[in-house]
Amino acid sequence: MKKGILATKVGMTQIFNEDGTLVPVTVLQAGPCVVTQVKTVENDGYSAVQVGFVDKKEKAVNKDKAGKKEVIHRHGVNKALKGHFEKAGVSCKRYIREFRFENAEEYTLGSEIKADMFAAGDKIDASAISKGKGFQGAIKRLGQHRGPMAHGSKFHRHQGSNGACSSPSRVFKGKGMPGHMGCVKVTVQNLEVVRVDAENNLLLVKGAVPGPKKALVTIKETVKANA
Repeated sequence: MKKGILATKVGMTQIFNEDGTLVPVTVLQAGPCVVTQVKTVENDGYSAVQVGFVDKKEKAVNKDKAGKKEVIHRHGVNKALKGHFEKAGVSCKRYIREFRFENAEEYTLGSEIKADMFAAGDKIDASAISKGKGFQGAIKRLGQHRGPMAHGSKFHRHQGSNGACSSPSRVFKGKGMPGHMGCVKVTVQNLEVVRVDAENNLLLVKGAVPGPKKALVTIKETVKANA
């Protein structure tokens, strides 16, 4: 059975191995997740497992004395999603993601997925939205070189020539320029699970995982297991 789970990033710390080696790890709160839908080739055209993570309130609607409706939980689960969760027999969830597995039929609708599906030594791929850095220059954003830092130079941290006046007389598409940095989906492959705390649903992963604290992290079996 292929493995996949949703997690939130707790933070980073360091632990010691049995041989006394200091290992930097990222702590992930992995699960518990529930299977909200099992998609098959016959019904949906592809095989996948849909999982939900973190409970979420429903939209509560109360009526005042005049009979007008007043919405209390504006950001709750709507009726369509509520029916989807009731069909699966699970509570309403905040996050829903799909894992495209060839063996999706092995999962059971409404079953729970916990951190203990992984073991120490497993290799995983972790995907999350990276930290937003705002508007940054070409040196920080793209690693371009700076100019001379002497007093006579008028070119320090500028980007340089974008396009010569006679040839090519234009700026090529895709040229790296200053702009918004970060806040994009990043996947780090072939990370190692160092330790699994099944009681608290915690995964300790060697190295850094993209995203800030409390970020949603998608964890799957690595595609580079033999790399």
